[in-house]
Amino acid sequence: MSEEQNKPADAEIDQTAAPEAAEDRVATLEAEVASLKDQLLRAVAETENTRRRAQRDREDASKYAVSSFAKELVTVADNLRRALDAVPAEGREQDEMLKGLAVGVEATERQLFAAFDRAGIKRIDPTGDMFDPNFHQVMFEIENTGKAAGTVVQVLQPGYTIHGRLLREAMVGVAKASANEAGGQHVNTTA
Repeated sequence: MSEEQNKPADAEIDQTAAPEAAEDRVATLEAEVASLKDQLLRAVAETENTRRRAQRDREDASKYAVSSFAKELVTVADNLRRALDAVPAEGREQDEMLKGLAVGVEATERQLFAAFDRAGIKRIDPTGDMFDPNFHQVMFEIENTGKAAGTVVQVLQPGYTIHGRLLREAMVGVAKASANEAGGQHVNTTA
């Protein structure tokens, strides 16, 4: 009979230990599930960030891939403008062949600028604007212009942007502060 008495006591101990062990096991599994869920959410977020970065990189590559080619073409635009500026107005009026040549160069220039526009390339003509080191390169300062110091008064070479990003800076001459105006003001031309 002693064995029978021991069995219920052992069963009673097993029943009280089993719920505590089960609760510990459930708590451990819940913590593991929470940890795995956190890892999954972080992995999904990282994947989404990588996808967005790759998309942005693709868009930038398509926008700016032609930058080096565009830099070469803006020199062509400069040369077309120089050719037109080299033809004197009276020469056009007197010589039909010279007039026809000038008209053809003007048409070519218009087509080139239309192509630039379609490609997101914009010309910078900062005449009258304040010097901006992000878009202009100062080549010289001019005294006695009647303009505020740092105002662009002459453009030697226009600048260009492609989709808002600088392609080539404009080479400019700026107004110099007069002695009575300055009191130490000076445009930083080293930028």
